[in-house]
Amino acid sequence: MTGLMVLRARTGVALRLRQGQRLQIVNTHGTQVVDCWALNPADLGEYMSMPHSRNVWYRLVPRPGDLLVTNLRNPILRLLEDTSPGLHDTLIPCCDATRYRQLGVEGRHPSCAENFEMALRAMQIDPPLPPAPLNLFMNVPIKANGALAVAPPDSKPGDHVILEAQMDCLVVLSACPHDIFPVNGADCTPKDAAYAILAAAGA
Repeated sequence: MTGLMVLRARTGVALRLRQGQRLQIVNTHGTQVVDCWALNPADLGEYMSMPHSRNVWYRLVPRPGDLLVTNLRNPILRLLEDTSPGLHDTLIPCCDATRYRQLGVEGRHPSCAENFEMALRAMQIDPPLPPAPLNLFMNVPIKANGALAVAPPDSKPGDHVILEAQMDCLVVLSACPHDIFPVNGADCTPKDAAYAILAAAGA
């Protein structure tokens, strides 16, 4: 096991997981969304897919024990543990420069798309376009008329999830930089999160 590492607010990191290794992601302050991607390092065109995963669960959100699968329907991660209320999002794409311009932001604004790209480049990997992420701890209520809303996360400080690699994979995490809607808490302020790579079960 490596020690718990801080994922600074508004930044991202890429990690290599071997099959069977587990990744703990901690919502340190209880209010921070962490975008999560997983890719096949042997073929970056194969990646964790939210539509294909929802087709496995027949639900919008994974529960402990559920597999997350790729766009080729291969298992890539499994959600082993979730101490949060289980409110995560699989519908909203990651924020990017175009989205911030649409929201009226002038000039550069950090984004999860940029974090995804920079994290992979830091590993000397030419990044593909970011797929739709698993937005851990993101609270997106669905109204009776089908409309989506954005509400502050319902997690407590220290809540965490544990994901287990089902194949050798690259995992990218982004502490979402969004500071316009209450994506990252009622104060709209991104904060640090944390993560740790855990040994495979029985290792």
